[in-house]
Amino acid sequence: MEKLQLWLFVLAGLSGAITQEDLYRKVFVFRKDPSDAHVIVKPEPEQPLQNFTVCLRSFTDLTRPYGLFSYATKAQDNEILLFKPKPGEYRLYVGGEFVTFRVPENRMDWEHVCAGWESTTGIAEFWVNGKPLPRKGLRKGYSVSAEAVIILGQEQDSFGGGFDLYNSFTGEMTDVYMWGYGLSPGKMRAAYQSLQLPPSALGWRNLQYEIKGDVAVKPRLRDTLII
Repeated sequence: MEKLQLWLFVLAGLSGAITQEDLYRKVFVFRKDPSDAHVIVKPEPEQPLQNFTVCLRSFTDLTRPYGLFSYATKAQDNEILLFKPKPGEYRLYVGGEFVTFRVPENRMDWEHVCAGWESTTGIAEFWVNGKPLPRKGLRKGYSVSAEAVIILGQEQDSFGGGFDLYNSFTGEMTDVYMWGYGLSPGKMRAAYQSLQLPPSALGWRNLQYEIKGDVAVKPRLRDTLII
């Protein structure tokens, strides 16, 4: 707890006030295209990661590349990155390397994704709207560093910055979670269905965040879930 409080104090001193809020039925609206706007979320885990799961829900009409979830360290800007280079395709980066997952194109609707990875096998898995895609191999034996800055809506090319404006996200984002372990298939589906989830290192219901630039917190216009 002391380590977390110290990091929050340092981060606040660098960039301003940090808000903690239950964002149930709310969204981040990234309003401008292109933009350097982003959201800084809860800082690094206390220990290096041998496993993780990241889930989020997004809504956009972009067809160009954009970053959604960027976890960067001083040594590696793409320590964990969830990136969409074009419609129908996602990239998951771990330790600077990536695998590509091709997904059904879902234009003009909400898209829920979960990405999981485990070090011992190097298995990376990817779920779209509650359905798994074929698993792939990535960075077997790697350890994800704990000293990180986590940013939504941009791809970090340096620790906490170095943004390419034409890789920025424009649209709406909600239900962002990160766990320091792999979720079971049942919990992956529960994340899509907005059901009760296990405790998380980063969670939408108690998110610590700071908005930088043209991003607004707004109520959802309609339910995002389609089963």
